[in-house]
Amino acid sequence: MATPHSLRAPEVFGETPAAGAPDSAPSASSAASASSPGSGVSGTSAKRKRDQPSEQKLGPTGRPLREIPEPPPVDRHGPARVLAMCNQKGGVGKTTSTINLGASLAEYGRKVLLVDFDPQGALSVGLGVQPHELDQTVYNAVMESSINVRDILHKTSIDGIDLLPSNIDLSAAEVQLVAEVGREHSLMRVLRPLLPEYDFVLVDCQPSLGLLTVNALTAADGVIIPLECEFFSLRGVALLMDTIDKVRERLNPSLDIVGILATMFDPRTLHSKEVISRVVEAFGDTVFDTVINRTVRFPETTVAGEPITTWAPKSVGATAYRQLAREVIRR
Repeated sequence: MATPHSLRAPEVFGETPAAGAPDSAPSASSAASASSPGSGVSGTSAKRKRDQPSEQKLGPTGRPLREIPEPPPVDRHGPARVLAMCNQKGGVGKTTSTINLGASLAEYGRKVLLVDFDPQGALSVGLGVQPHELDQTVYNAVMESSINVRDILHKTSIDGIDLLPSNIDLSAAEVQLVAEVGREHSLMRVLRPLLPEYDFVLVDCQPSLGLLTVNALTAADGVIIPLECEFFSLRGVALLMDTIDKVRERLNPSLDIVGILATMFDPRTLHSKEVISRVVEAFGDTVFDTVINRTVRFPETTVAGEPITTWAPKSVGATAYRQLAREVIRR
């Protein structure tokens, strides 16, 4: 991993003296005389200085900031790429990231399905849907094969985004699925007929590693792991990675870790910076360049029932999630 110190190494910027050159740098007066007209010496020193690349600015991850251009528009939709937003620790920004990543992907012309696979129904609430008012949810689609999943889909207020909502009924599925044959593939069965209609399906998982989360991982092409910038969050990552490995070995060989997303980052604290440094050291380029800062805007959007990209489109948070969307599309 490149560090700020190594990026300034003389070898990187062509500052190593040429063979046969004196060890000490010329004085200011001699440099001026060497490049002055009539001195008989060309302005080689000035040219060399111009040719040296400028030092790259580092992002919060300690890596050089990389500009990712806006993705080109698509002329048709599907088949969808299914991504599970997963972390067994609660309060790390899974639901917030699901909503705002989905909204940002939709801004880039992608058709997105958001799946609320948490009995708490936070994703549904975050999009203005009241879970207790729903007659049918993803629970019915998972447990009743006769249900047409399209009858449960909700059109959201955001162009290009549909919602498969959830409520507390889904908590019963954890127990009821235990006796079912092929129980780990229940969500995949529900999503399969919808895949040709979307570009991305984002599944908001519950904060556990139970059967519902295993269903999401079995149905997914990849996993995005939101990780709060706190040391306690680091402790559970190894357990989550172990679960992902088991699902890959036994149920879904093509499951990929798309990236680890650092959330709730506070650039003012050394603690947040140390956490990101450790995560990058452990997982390298698996960590997204995008970092989501802690801001009061996100709780406001939950009350408003809309993503930050429409609630505060010019905010730092909205800009960050658009950058994340570009990274996800590129990966």
